[in-house]
Amino acid sequence: MTKFILAIDQGTTSSRAIVFDGDRKVAGVGQKEFTQHFPQDGWVEHDPEEIWNSVVETIKTALGKAGIGASDIAAIGITNQRETVVVWDRATGKPIHNAIVWQDRRTSATCADLKRQGHEALFTERTGLLLDPYFSGTKVKWLLDNVEGARAKAEAGELAFGTIDTFLIWRLTEGRVHATDATNAARTLLFDIGRNLWDEDLLDILGVPAKLLPAVKDCADDFGVTELFGAPIPILGVAGDQHAATIGQACFAPGMVKSTYGTGCFAVLNTGKDMVRSQNRLLTTIAYRLNGETTYALEGSIFIAGAAVQWIRDGLKLVKHASETGPLARTADPSQNVYMVPAFVGLGAPWWDAEARGAIFGITRNTGPAEIARAALEAVCYQTRDLLEAMRKDWTSHGDTVLRVDGGMVASDWTMQFLADVLDAPVDRPTILETTALGAAWLAGMKAGVWPDMAEFASSWARDRRFEPAMDAEERKAKVAGWDDAVRRVLTA
Repeated sequence: MTKFILAIDQGTTSSRAIVFDGDRKVAGVGQKEFTQHFPQDGWVEHDPEEIWNSVVETIKTALGKAGIGASDIAAIGITNQRETVVVWDRATGKPIHNAIVWQDRRTSATCADLKRQGHEALFTERTGLLLDPYFSGTKVKWLLDNVEGARAKAEAGELAFGTIDTFLIWRLTEGRVHATDATNAARTLLFDIGRNLWDEDLLDILGVPAKLLPAVKDCADDFGVTELFGAPIPILGVAGDQHAATIGQACFAPGMVKSTYGTGCFAVLNTGKDMVRSQNRLLTTIAYRLNGETTYALEGSIFIAGAAVQWIRDGLKLVKHASETGPLARTADPSQNVYMVPAFVGLGAPWWDAEARGAIFGITRNTGPAEIARAALEAVCYQTRDLLEAMRKDWTSHGDTVLRVDGGMVASDWTMQFLADVLDAPVDRPTILETTALGAAWLAGMKAGVWPDMAEFASSWARDRRFEPAMDAEERKAKVAGWDDAVRRVLTA
């Protein structure tokens, strides 16, 4: 039996397809960036058709580079940018509007109104989330309220809603399957994570018809079959990107924590069967659901991480390639205390200030590209520290923290060393950095019976390098104090 697994990793700025062989090594990769649309200040959109075309193209590329065909693939696993919303016509499969991206802030006023009406406590109790434009529910409401005829069609059952995973499943199965998994459902503001079902009260408050919604399945489950690539391939694994990374990092035991550095930064702490209610404005969420059993997590979400490096490259044009940022930062003047607060689309956990905007502090006549680059990379590390400090307060059962990291930014030794320094904790970088795709692949491969079970998969996790903290305590204290002051200056509440 073939043991090749195809992982679709549909991210915020690019789509990737990765073929893993039976030893869980990368056999072929396809990647394609797609257009970011910014129609107004704080609005972020994607063209769902462009996303779909990019996924198809990258699948063909990955299969070609691996030198195999569709018949060699045992199963497909999908991982995706979470909270990004698509609504489409069930008859035609055509989206009624561009996808509204997780970074989009257009529903800030809606969230503020819901808070004033006293609804946030109910949403938090049922979903583990806060009322913030980040999540899917208010985006769906916006589409129904602002696209002509959408609400009437939704109430008539003519439209379908989904996060990107659901849209891809629909297209891959040619409209035969309308489904999502528990992790993506948990990020919509519409799903009761304790009872594991769509919540009628929350749907009513947001005015979202139940007819729009997909079926919710386990992360390793039957999501249909695609026949678009020359042979039938079952889709057997789905998880939102941060949940897939948690799985790919083998953070299966309560107390284990990982942080992924992509467009944003997301730290996830496994809390096991315990649904820990955060007292520090973190999110309570579903880590994964397997065989009908739910594992919970605390999550801290930072909206801008790698996107700050992208801005330095594309906006300021200080570097030609993102990989140049670390070496440039290394040359910065150590006597300059420059801080960047990358609140380009507001601030996420633990501040949740949708109206905050980015700023750079401490600039002098001697400040140049190196200091700006260093400030951008350091900002990601400071924000991670804020998340882990909040987790330590919420999770009283924790021991000494060892952070497992993944994502594009972790290739920078300089950044990972600074991260360990400001955390005052070890940082472990795995040998396989494609942990998000690996997590989706494991779900599919395990379900297909061709990859190992959880225990054997966890035992195969391997460390590339551990970064130990080396910064003097007084220096750390001073640097963190400067960061805290910079954040206070951009907060609007």
